[in-house]
Amino acid sequence: MTRLTGLLAIFACGLALASCKGEEDDTVIKVAIAGPQTGQYASLGTQMTAGGATAIADINAAGGVLGKTLKLEIGDDACDPKQAVAVANQLTGDNVALVAGHFCSGSSIPASNVYAESNLVMISPASTNPALTDKRAGPNIYRVCGRDDKQGAVAGAYLAEHFGDKNIAIIDDKTAYGRGLADEVKKALNAKGVQEVFRESITAGEKDYSALVSKLKRAGVDALFIGGYHTEAGLILRQMRDQDMDTVLMGGDALVTQEYWSITGPAGEGTLMTFSPDPRQNPAAADVVKRLKAKGIEPEGYVLYTYAAVQAWKEAAEKAGSVDAPAVVKALNETTIHSVIGDFTFDEKGDPSLPPYAVYRWSNGTYGQIGQQENAAAPG
Repeated sequence: MTRLTGLLAIFACGLALASCKGEEDDTVIKVAIAGPQTGQYASLGTQMTAGGATAIADINAAGGVLGKTLKLEIGDDACDPKQAVAVANQLTGDNVALVAGHFCSGSSIPASNVYAESNLVMISPASTNPALTDKRAGPNIYRVCGRDDKQGAVAGAYLAEHFGDKNIAIIDDKTAYGRGLADEVKKALNAKGVQEVFRESITAGEKDYSALVSKLKRAGVDALFIGGYHTEAGLILRQMRDQDMDTVLMGGDALVTQEYWSITGPAGEGTLMTFSPDPRQNPAAADVVKRLKAKGIEPEGYVLYTYAAVQAWKEAAEKAGSVDAPAVVKALNETTIHSVIGDFTFDEKGDPSLPPYAVYRWSNGTYGQIGQQENAAAPG
């Protein structure tokens, strides 16, 4: 995916943390994208920036919100919880009206406490850990993506059906996202009467997983589920192939980035993952998808979810006739959002009513949904 230099040149803020400073302008509404712009998960932040910047440009081209122009600010949390809290404090101090973020659940959960206390609307496009909304910091915290208990149920059921008579291992990277998802997969797998032969945690950021791979090989693992991000998954897969293992690797939605294939190369063939029904196939997204591709931006992963997070806030603000958080929250709770990922409403926790997760397979450098017609139910 392109690093969006052409797209971001539209905005004065660049990629620095909340970098637009100066006197307040009452003709401008500040909207922030917060996620990993640097570090090993930067490609996921690039997805967010692509979607958020495009949404803001489209809204401004159509007249803005309540007659005012949206101005983009970007916070870089590097998927680090402490840095995410610093970003949250910076953005609340800069009087942004919306934070579309964060990406990693381990960042979103602590940052949400800051936004709740400051009464700032946060809509995460990608944080799937149930605790974000089950233990909601405040009524102004939302997400437009699914939850790991739903995602884990789909992954666990798939593993039980297709590998139930083989050796299955489950690992996680100790993050809120990775461990939470792996636990849900284990729960679903065990509920189907299948017991994994191996359950272990790894340390994210390492490069050498040969010791882990050797353990997996000795255990005769046929299918490996990894709760974690694409960088570690890609390295582990390559190192399994280096030890002549043909183990099938399965992961969650964090593998929906082209960078996964950049790490694995042809070794990634056949990798499985769970993700929501592909938003690129939604008719409501057709125009945006076409324009993004014309800019050289593939709307993979959470590009369109970030676009939808901004759309949701915009619809609510216009219904409320205000960008004040209490009014926007009331409207978000009462409005059917019309977005590029489909029409949805928010429930009492701040979760969206969107279609269930589906299983995807990586092949020839792209990912495609398995049994798409059966899995991609219409948005409700």
